[in-house]
Amino acid sequence: MKILVGMSGGVDSSVTALLLKQQGHEVIGATMAIWGERGVKEQLKDKLPKRHGACFGPDEKEDIEGARKIAEEIGIPFYVFDCAKQYEEIVLENFKKEYLSGHTPNPCIWCNSLIKFDVLPRLAKANGIDFDKFATGHYARIEKINDRYVLKRGINPKKDQSYFLYRLKQEQLANIYLPLGDKTKDEIRSIAKDNGLTVAEKPDSQDFYYGDYNELLGVEEKEGNIVNLDGKILGMHKGIWNYTIGQRKGVGVSSTEPLYVLELRKETNEVVIGPKDKTMKDILKASNLNWIIPPTNNKFSAQAKIRSTQQPTGVDVEINGEDIIVKFDDMQKSIAIGQSVVLYDNDTVLGGGVITEV
Repeated sequence: MKILVGMSGGVDSSVTALLLKQQGHEVIGATMAIWGERGVKEQLKDKLPKRHGACFGPDEKEDIEGARKIAEEIGIPFYVFDCAKQYEEIVLENFKKEYLSGHTPNPCIWCNSLIKFDVLPRLAKANGIDFDKFATGHYARIEKINDRYVLKRGINPKKDQSYFLYRLKQEQLANIYLPLGDKTKDEIRSIAKDNGLTVAEKPDSQDFYYGDYNELLGVEEKEGNIVNLDGKILGMHKGIWNYTIGQRKGVGVSSTEPLYVLELRKETNEVVIGPKDKTMKDILKASNLNWIIPPTNNKFSAQAKIRSTQQPTGVDVEINGEDIIVKFDDMQKSIAIGQSVVLYDNDTVLGGGVITEV
């Protein structure tokens, strides 16, 4: 096949391109430029580590040149496509809206479904690059069962990235190839090392942005009260967007017991804090659903994840119009509005949605 590989300059996408070429496919490398001219001050950039470990930042050019170098090492053509405008309008605007509402968004999920697996391959096609499949270095698997494409977890539980891909549509899954889904990270680094790729030991990206989120939000401080569950004022904050549900460090209130962020109230501009046991909940509502395998009943049992790093846990699901109510078998810590709940049937992704109530 003729395969376009989304290359980030990291070891996973680099080995993806290498393996596909070794299998005899005609491989083309492509990288999306998403930073654009954001005007970040040079003195701020100079204060940061040279390698920030994020996919969105002002030293994007270094990542692009790194991907270009890997493409040369492998011996494949390489292209760069400017996706900055779409990234700004889709990913960053959603990120800003959610954070300023006191929610905790996951920009990587929106980037994958709407930019990386949509805008990037479409731009390549529009620029005359013909290809049969679009491949990435994600640790997940795609299978065709009957007439439907199914997304499955990567075989290595510690690296499974299916959580980030639950919003993909059937037309996207039909044209995607994920060669790393049946491999471990150690195997990938070993392949890179054995083939002399310079990224064999390059650290993984740890977050989507390199710096302080306030730089992206572009808002002035907005002082408000830090309160307990009874409404008693315990301190002051400078913006609810500086806090996340479940946060303990940096809350800014001294106490004889550890205190955690329980709720962010946009309407009253309050940060609610309390003891650890109050962070535990077992029911959530989610909307903005995407079904990879549409349910046949309004009530069913499954497994679910509310974070990419956790293992799926048992739940009962009830479909309520355009929403789902998810009841966990066990109490869950710090369920955050704005994050996604992803439903599984063992290793198969059923679908999921954005958490709107806890």
